[in-house]
Amino acid sequence: MTAEASQAGPGQALAADGGRPLDIALLTYKGNPFCGGQGVYVRHLSRELVRLGHRVEVIGSQPYPVLDVLGDGHSDRLSLTELPSLDLYRQPDPFRTPRREEYRDWIDALEVATMWTGGFPEPLTFSLRARRHLRARRGEFDVVHDNQTLGYGLLGDVGAPLVTTIHHPITVDRQLELDAAEGWRRRYSVRRWYAFTRMQKRVARRLPSVLTVSGTSRQEIVDHLGVREDRVHVVHIGADTDLFAPDPSVPVIPGRIVTTSSADVPLKGLVFLVEALAKVRTEHPDAHLVVVGKRPQEGPVAQAVERYGLEGAVEFVKGISDAELVDLVRSAEVACVPSLYEGFSLPAAEAMATGTPLLATTGGAIPEVAGRDGETCLAVPPGDAGALAAGLSRLLGDPDLRARLGAAGRERVLERFTWARAAEGTVARYREAIERAGGAQGGGPRPAGVPTAPRTTASPVVDVESDRESRATC
Repeated sequence: MTAEASQAGPGQALAADGGRPLDIALLTYKGNPFCGGQGVYVRHLSRELVRLGHRVEVIGSQPYPVLDVLGDGHSDRLSLTELPSLDLYRQPDPFRTPRREEYRDWIDALEVATMWTGGFPEPLTFSLRARRHLRARRGEFDVVHDNQTLGYGLLGDVGAPLVTTIHHPITVDRQLELDAAEGWRRRYSVRRWYAFTRMQKRVARRLPSVLTVSGTSRQEIVDHLGVREDRVHVVHIGADTDLFAPDPSVPVIPGRIVTTSSADVPLKGLVFLVEALAKVRTEHPDAHLVVVGKRPQEGPVAQAVERYGLEGAVEFVKGISDAELVDLVRSAEVACVPSLYEGFSLPAAEAMATGTPLLATTGGAIPEVAGRDGETCLAVPPGDAGALAAGLSRLLGDPDLRARLGAAGRERVLERFTWARAAEGTVARYREAIERAGGAQGGGPRPAGVPTAPRTTASPVVDVESDRESRATC
């Protein structure tokens, strides 16, 4: 019997790993699961942690996280506490100036001042609000899990041992945008916007336990952020393989190519896929692209669509439910990930889980997810429209290859990349952090019969099957 199990007491149920159930504070400064990987991570990880027997309180800012509705006696183990910012980037009035009565304290003033001077304040200001909130609730949590805030406020005592997830260093995004920037004004704007990465570097080096989603990201965290190798641990994330699954009743649309691009940024490589589509249509006139994301009104992608005369061959969709997204991926002959870099690539894992054949670049950690070229996917170099076109033409013209890659891709995801596995690996790191802290800061195992402090009022969990906002708009 483990030490935690013995302290749990004879009447207290144990978690799936045989230890005492943990009270977990899961922090996310940007939690919307329809505009990026951070929200997807929080939604699925929190659900699976609860299924393992733990209690999770997600503490987030706007856009607020959307959490799954859980039955079977789990509903009281998952909650959302809103920690509001000034929501300066909300639609339809981003970069707004708040009214005087909206200001509550000096953190609000700092948030607005940073935005006015071209910076991105949310990681810093959320961390400051989170520290204040956590210190006021000392003793309620066994562990605090930060989802890539990396703000100064999370250094020092936050009331429990701290574990931090870094999906990938944002310095990679910064460099790619600088490389694509034209003119000194644009380069200055990029540098100012990403000024928060200096803070994240300083904070990362002082973190006791860092989780990341791939071996590629682990090495970049060491190289870019200067974190010691022994402090960085890989816990792969994955797809919801119950939802993202094959369904033969969904008709496949000839020539359909599907991709996900939540933002018109160089990192996503969408402009190369648009150029590739133009080449492919000379051999496959029915080839067309469906992009899950917001249509850009200007910029490289919009210009490419116009330049190649693809207005009728490129469709952008947003505001779709999970079920609609899955059916869209199922209906494609090819799923494509054209990114120049990914720290993991959930779209790749989700497409493979449906059995849809995948064409992906070798940017960042994508090969760790997609597997070997010709075995579980077709792989091409990033930023190469000609290679993308060749891969698309090959898949569109070979149904046997599509069937073989689709089946092998599904098997790879089931074996390696599920949220249940991710939660199990994460809990193991929680317990290591608690043991290392030796019960300091309220993080050690509570003896049987000692209750947690009362929780603050939490917002209700949202039913994600209801109509929701765009998957591509924060």
